[in-house]
Amino acid sequence: MDTISAFARRVGLTPSALRFYDDCGVLRPAHVDPDSGYRYYSPEQERDATLLRTLRKAELPLADITTVLTGTPAQARTVLATHARRLRARADAAQAAVETALRLVSGRAHVDSTVGGAELASAIRQVTPAVADSEEFPQLRCVLLECSASDLRLVATDRYRLTVRELVPHAVCGAPARALVPADALVDAAPWALRHDAVRLIIEDTGAHLVAMDTASDEASDTVPLPTHDGDYPDYRALLDALEPFTCRVVTDRSALLEALTASRDPSYVPLHADGDTLHVGGVTVPAVCSRTARLAFDAAVLGPAVEAGVGPDVLLEITADDRPVVVRSADQGSFTTLVMPVRPR
Repeated sequence: MDTISAFARRVGLTPSALRFYDDCGVLRPAHVDPDSGYRYYSPEQERDATLLRTLRKAELPLADITTVLTGTPAQARTVLATHARRLRARADAAQAAVETALRLVSGRAHVDSTVGGAELASAIRQVTPAVADSEEFPQLRCVLLECSASDLRLVATDRYRLTVRELVPHAVCGAPARALVPADALVDAAPWALRHDAVRLIIEDTGAHLVAMDTASDEASDTVPLPTHDGDYPDYRALLDALEPFTCRVVTDRSALLEALTASRDPSYVPLHADGDTLHVGGVTVPAVCSRTARLAFDAAVLGPAVEAGVGPDVLLEITADDRPVVVRSADQGSFTTLVMPVRPR
């Protein structure tokens, strides 16, 4: 066996850290000399010590580390998945604070983000079905445009579903900014954007507008002003961070699922039963790949547009429970995500 100093060098920890972990009951030595009190460690403990060092680097609390080291693999995965969500939430909060500070330092909101015209038109087509129809909440009749150094996000929600589409800009200039733009204005601008290879989205304190770029001269060739709304928008990031790990994943043909939803006798309540290699949609059976069994139900008017807005032949459903949001994705486009609420089981 190794002395505490030799073992510390071997696993990348300090002797004082090993004493602390012993006192906390996280990593006991294999043997303690009854006369001298010297601690000794066996080679079999190297794995736990190395894992302990890695988990501390990931800022996992000691109580959770004990579960990872001594619990079952399933318990360890649950602890690590929960901690990963906690770290993402903390990082998002820090990023939001930095972006706010940047806006305050600059004195005014301004961002100039360049994306492909066809990509922007496609993103508008995908997110606008999730915009609310009701006049009760005017801000929900808008699409949130959120620009940062890494992406341009288009977000829409009617409180029953949430759609997020991420675009990777060709170029970004200025501090992060956001704007609420009425969905009708974006729908009108989509055909215009489709005719141009590159489009700049400019958001300022005074408003927002789209600028078409001439690829030959790299100069502005046309401009479309976008009306903006001043209302508050739901904190969609908090909702995404609060999502629990899915318990069932279903991959099925997008067109077949849409046809089954359309054929339902009661569109307001369409039961779905995932089982093995089939997905039962109302009275229709659709071929599918299901990771496990699940039962829930949807309003076809809510789920249908989310499925239809996808890209590619397949759709992916990530199910947590029959009363929790279901993630709807295109199987081959991870940058487009929709959350859809099931209806209450009958």
